[in-house]
Amino acid sequence: MSASIAAHPDRLLPADPGTRAIARSLLALVEDLPIVSPHGHVDAAVLADNTPFPDPTELLISPDHYVTRLLHANGVDLSDLRVGRGKDADPREAWRIFCRHWDLFDGTASGYWLRSEFVNVLGVDDSRIDEEHADELYDRLQALVEDPGFRPRQLFERFGIEVLATTDDPLDDLAAHARLAADETFAGRVLPTFRPDAYVKFHGAGFAEKAQRLVDTAGDGAAGYEGYLRALANRRQHFIAHGAVSADHGTLTARALRMDPAEAARLFEKGLRGEATAAEADAFEANMTYQFARMAVEDGLVMTLHPGVFRNHSPESFARYGADTGHDIPFAMEYTRALQPLLADFGTAKDFHLVLFTIDETVFSREIAPLAGFYPSVFVGAPWWFIDEPDAMLRFRSAVTGTAGFSRSSGFIDDTRAFCSIPARHDASRRTEASFLARLVAEHRITEDRAVEIIVDVVDTAPRRAFKL
Repeated sequence: MSASIAAHPDRLLPADPGTRAIARSLLALVEDLPIVSPHGHVDAAVLADNTPFPDPTELLISPDHYVTRLLHANGVDLSDLRVGRGKDADPREAWRIFCRHWDLFDGTASGYWLRSEFVNVLGVDDSRIDEEHADELYDRLQALVEDPGFRPRQLFERFGIEVLATTDDPLDDLAAHARLAADETFAGRVLPTFRPDAYVKFHGAGFAEKAQRLVDTAGDGAAGYEGYLRALANRRQHFIAHGAVSADHGTLTARALRMDPAEAARLFEKGLRGEATAAEADAFEANMTYQFARMAVEDGLVMTLHPGVFRNHSPESFARYGADTGHDIPFAMEYTRALQPLLADFGTAKDFHLVLFTIDETVFSREIAPLAGFYPSVFVGAPWWFIDEPDAMLRFRSAVTGTAGFSRSSGFIDDTRAFCSIPARHDASRRTEASFLARLVAEHRITEDRAVEIIVDVVDTAPRRAFKL
């Protein structure tokens, strides 16, 4: 049997032998550097409690919407994969379904990551991932997840993770983060991230109840819009006290609006009553994008913006399984005009960091790189979600480097709920960076000495710089 492609030392490196040799030498400099993950969705309580993974399905399939969405597209019911509210399904049968459809993932980013996890993290022969061997593989992985050496903290250390940021509700007490910070046996940094989307979107489930609870909890006795702003600022301070370095905003668009406070207060009250129109809801969210930038200038949290996704595109799937179950779909974006009011007021503010993400590749070279190439506050967010795969990451570097260079990027963002995919994703990014730089060296566009400096910067220094680590 031939060795797995997931273990091949030249995976993702250039096919040309001369360029590949340069990429190999560059990769060797960063392959074993610590993982810095400043944006992700792993639950801090999993690490604080060192909770064992319950079964192979829960480890690799159910929480990963990259995986479940493609199975759904090929006729698999999400409830059979234990997605969202479908937790009553048999995990073993879900695993059999996955193995039966394994070939669907050939050529996809998910397939690359999964194969790398199987071979390099789990020690599995990936030639035996099929329906015939599904039960045998399930039993082997079940024994592995029951091994005390395979618990989250042990994997955190084994993966070489130095910094891991979570994504957290503004009213979270952050007790799990506090326990980790106080635990002298845990050497890593697990940082909370302030994510206020549910308290900003008028048409989100339970907005009025959540916003009122926020005001009542942290508004210092002030009511209405004034108490709302005060409460958000106070909760940001709570996060900072627990180690947070950034606030993340999953907005509909990148629009920022400098709104008259009286008008914002009027819209806020309409939002609480459930009377706001879609246009008013969008305007209020744009106003809050501006307000969050103002707060970031004042308190120093890095502001990351993740717009351009039609959330819960399938009403049927949302009703059956809930949010974050694979049917969020990107749409075309615009940043230059949308962010002008925000950047006019804060773009050159001292120590303000604004990291712009997109799933619309057309705006990397047209808008985001030019913005980052002028405003000292703006950083180019790494390829995210549907475009954090090798070919798109190479296109990203080609699109932004000519205008913004290497110094204005965020570093790689794994953005994952699937804990065991973290090392695979960072490895793919490092190999892609080595490949891109090797081409520039081979084309005599930069020296190899500079490429050595640059690859360490983009892999390790860039995320520390952009996220103030």
